Amino acid sequence: MQDNSEIQQDPQIEFVTLIAGGQSFCIEITQIREIRRWTPVTMLPHSPDHVLGVINLRGAVIPIIDLAAKLGFQPITPTERHVIIIVAISDRIVGLLVESVSAILGIRSSMVKETPRSSEDDAVKAIEGIIPQENDMTKIISLRSLLPSSGGIAA
Repeated sequence: MQDNSEIQQDPQIEFVTLIAGGQSFCIEITQIREIRRWTPVTMLPHSPDHVLGVINLRGAVIPIIDLAAKLGFQPITPTERHVIIIVAISDRIVGLLVESVSAILGIRSSMVKETPRSSEDDAVKAIEGIIPQENDMTKIISLRSLLPSSGGIAA
């Protein structure tokens, strides 16, 4: 059994696990503002392919990004079964379209393994760690790397 000093040095982190592009990912729970069902978006001209459009969320205009497409997977064709995760990155609020939200995962920070860096691709840089689980590996998304503040609607 661990004593208190070992537990303090290895804090627990909570993540929300999700599926995007058929893959298992997670986002730190403190970055998530809400989870809601898919609702149609207002498309914007000349926006990147992964930006689906915007929604009005209680008076705020929120860009909605197809997380699978942003990570280089096949884009999601949204249906009422899909989910939008509203996240906060610095002072920005963004919605991420995902296939589903699975569970809340509480782990010790020592369980997070380093991401192998086989390329300097932006999608690879956005994976800040991997959590090995039974028959799968859940990738931790770094929202700061995935959606850097660039003055545009969403990078």
